[in-house]
Parts: sequence; structure tokens; C-alpha cells
Amino acid sequence: MRVALVHDYLNQYGGAERVLEALHDLYPEAPVYTSLYDPRAMPACFHTWDIRTSFLQRLPTRLSIARLYLAWYPRAFASFDLRGYDLILSSSSAFAKGVIPPGGARHICYCHNPARFLWNTAAYLEHERGGQLAHVLLRPILRGLRKWDTVSNERVDAFVANSNTVAGRIARFYGRESTVVHPPAAVTSFPVARDRGTYFLTGGRLVPHKRFDVAITACTRLGLPLVVYGDGRDRAHLQSLAGPSVQFTGRVTEERLRALYLGCQAFVFPSEEDFGITPIEAMACGRPVLAYAAGGALETVVEGGTGRFFHRQEAEALAELLAAFRQGDFDPQEIRRHAEQFDTIHFQKQIRDFVEEVGDG
Repeated sequence: MRVALVHDYLNQYGGAERVLEALHDLYPEAPVYTSLYDPRAMPACFHTWDIRTSFLQRLPTRLSIARLYLAWYPRAFASFDLRGYDLILSSSSAFAKGVIPPGGARHICYCHNPARFLWNTAAYLEHERGGQLAHVLLRPILRGLRKWDTVSNERVDAFVANSNTVAGRIARFYGRESTVVHPPAAVTSFPVARDRGTYFLTGGRLVPHKRFDVAITACTRLGLPLVVYGDGRDRAHLQSLAGPSVQFTGRVTEERLRALYLGCQAFVFPSEEDFGITPIEAMACGRPVLAYAAGGALETVVEGGTGRFFHRQEAEALAELLAAFRQGDFDPQEIRRHAEQFDTIHFQKQIRDFVEEVGDG
């Protein structure tokens, strides 16, 4: 069976790219088709892959600029010639599912989420600081892309959703059923913390919709130590909100991130994510998660067992939770055992079984 992998873009490294890594491990000979690829933004292992890009690769690939190509991505994915492949396996939160599979091939889409900027536009733009004019100019483009997104889902033979939350959105926006396979985390590669933590931890891609402002404001008001790792276009704004108890590390290596998990009291997760890998990694280290009660966190965090929830995405609600937090209420070994169900080996087995099922169908 000849397999082609398809991914939205490779100019940032996050949870979706970790899924692609696990898929590539399953099909190491498969080429990866993507709109554009910035090797500087990706781990070294990607540099050895057969990565095939679209005409957008001739333009600047930096993330800050590539966002301007919004209207061109559908054409980029439609331009790929996928003749000769038996299975198209797309990893998509926006455009990759829009490839045109050849006759006789099966197209399975691992959907991280129906595009947030298309189907929850008002909430997405609320946290973007492009200005009113930019929002006005964007709206007709987004309307056209929403129509394209509806049509392109018909090119998919079977959907895999990364969470029950996303499965519900696929049903709502596309009218399609999907099978839930949670994303992979390298749980067994993380050590379990033995000592008590000394600070709270949050971080990732510092962009507006992830709402790190909630964690920073809450810890600043309480004077609690908070470490914020990662970088992004919202960093300057977030630093302006931070008091002396908040420390920004910038981008960190995988090794440094593990050390940060091991040294924290708890991981603070203020985002409404489609799934969320970072809480799994924190729990792999035996650390509890203080999460906003929405999205994928509801499927991964156990109230009172592996963490606690706050129910309003506001600093005041999180501050109440932080003030009542007691590290001794949680058992690191119990938290780790819970996290093991999300290990990469389980993800790959479920994907392999699903591919065989769809192929037999």
C-alpha cells in the first residue's frame, strides 16, 4: 500500500506536528505533502523526511508572514498530484483535508479541529489584535473559505477526531460521523517527580486565543510564582501584564521542558483546546493540572484525582482555585498511571487498526 501524508503547514512545532511525527513513524516511507516548510522552525528529525511543498514555498515561510496567504491555501492543496497512492492520510486543522485524492484511493483525515477561524470566527477575532479594519477585510475571505471547507469535507472518506469535543464539531459543521483517537504523548519517556514543586507552570505558543493572560493575571494578583515557557506574537502583551512573581523563559528544549514539569507544583491550563498535549505531559511527570473546564481538558483531567477545574475563563476564577490549591492532595503515581493511556503506542495501534478497517470497507 502506497501512503501519502498531508499536513497543513510546517512552520511551527506544536501538538499537530507531534501527531504527524507519530504518523510518519507508522509510515516512514510516506512523503509528506504540505503547503510550506520552514526547516528552522522544525526539529532535526523532520530534515530527513521526504517533504513536498506547494507553490507557496516560493514565498516567505515565516509564520508571521504566512498567515497572510489565507486565501491561497485551498489552491495550494488542490495543486498536489497524488496519483499512484492507495491511502491519503491528512493531518488537518484547516486546509490539508482539501487535497484531491486520486480515483480508487482512500482518504482518511485526522482532524485536530474544524478550522477555528472559520467556524468560530467571532470568538477567534475577539482575541486577535489586528484592528477593526483588518477584521472587516478578513470577513469576506473567511466567508468564501467557509464555503470551500464545507465542500472539501466531501473529499474525505473517513474522519478521525482528536477528541469527543472535535467529533461533536465535525458532526455539527460537516454533518459527518467520526472515530475518536486521542493524540499521542510520549508518556513513558517522562520521569515521575519525586520532590515537591516550587512554582506554577504554564506555556506553549504565546498567542491570544490560548488565554495565558488569565494565568498571568491571577498569579500576579496573588503574588504566586509562575513560570511561562514558550514564545509567540502575544509575548510582549503578556509581559506587560506580569508582576515580579512571573518569569518568562522563552523557547525551551524538550529536556528543559521536562525539568520545568518536574519542578512545578501544578500545570496551569487556561486554554479551551481541542485536546491539549501539554496537560498530558505534565501528568506524565506526576504533576496535577489546573484547567479551564472546557474542550479536551474535560477528557484528560480527572477532577480531584489528576487536577482541578475552574469554570469561568477569567483570572478571578483561577485565582480562587490557586488560593485553595494544596500540592499534597495529589498522588504523583496515580496521576502518571492515568496519563499512560495517552501514550504514543496506543495512538499508533488505534490508527493502524482504523486504517485496516477503512481499507477492508
